[in-house]
Amino acid sequence: MSTKLLTNKVVAITGAATGIGRAIAIAMATHGAKLAINYLNDTQASSIASLRATIEAAPISSSLLAIPGDISLPATSEALIAETVAKYGRLDVFVSNAGVCQFADFLTLPKELYERTVRINLDGAFYATQAAARQLVKQGGGGSIIGVSSISALVGGAGQTHYTPTKAGVLSLMQSCAAALGKHGIRCNAILPGTIKTALNEEDLDDDAKRTYMEGRIPLGRTGVPEDVAGPAVFLASDLSSYMTGAQLLVDGGLFVNLQ
Repeated sequence: MSTKLLTNKVVAITGAATGIGRAIAIAMATHGAKLAINYLNDTQASSIASLRATIEAAPISSSLLAIPGDISLPATSEALIAETVAKYGRLDVFVSNAGVCQFADFLTLPKELYERTVRINLDGAFYATQAAARQLVKQGGGGSIIGVSSISALVGGAGQTHYTPTKAGVLSLMQSCAAALGKHGIRCNAILPGTIKTALNEEDLDDDAKRTYMEGRIPLGRTGVPEDVAGPAVFLASDLSSYMTGAQLLVDGGLFVNLQ
C-alpha cells in the first residue's frame, strides 16, 4: 500500500482480539498507526499472539500494545489510555468497538443478560470514550473518536430487544460527544455495520436458510466480513474526514435502504 493515511498516529481500540476490532487494528497498522488494544482476558491469548504476529510482519507497523480488561469497568478504560500514553506519548485516535450480542426472546429475557449487554455495550462505550476524550483535551491538538454502533441502532430486532437500545445509545453518544467536544477539535463519528460475519453471529449465519434469506435482502448480495468495516474506520481516523463529526456511516451492503 503506497499511501499511508495514519503514519505515526497513535490509535487505541477496545475489543480488538477478534472480529471487527481485529480487522480495524490491522488496517490501522497497515496505514502506519501505532496501536494499543484492549481485550478481555487470557482466554483470548492465542488471538492476541496471532494479531501481534500479523501486525509485526513487514510492511505493517511493528508496534502493538495489548492490555487485558473488562471494558464495562471504568478502570479498564482508564488503564488503556494511561498505558497508551505511557508507551507512545500521546493519543490521536480512539475506537470504541467492544460489544456483545446474544439473541434472546423478549418475554423470557434473563435480567442478567440484559444488564451484561448494557454494561459492556453502552456503559463500556461511555467510560472508554470519556477516558479517551479527557486525554485528547489534556494534550490538545484535537483527535478522532469512532464509535462502532450497528444498523440495529436504526431498526428493531425481535431477538435483540436488549441489544438494539445499546447500539442506538452508542450512536447517540457519538452525536452528543461531537457537540460537546467540537470546541476542542475532537471529531466523534459512528460506524453502523450491517450483517457482518463474526464470532457473535457465526452460528446463526452457518444456517443455510438464514444466510440465503439475509443475502437476498442485501443489494450487494452478500453478508459482510470484518474487513469491510476497517476501511471506513481508517477513513474516519484520517485527515480525509477532517470536516466530519456527529456523522454516521452505514456499512451494510445496502441492507437498510432495501428493508421494504
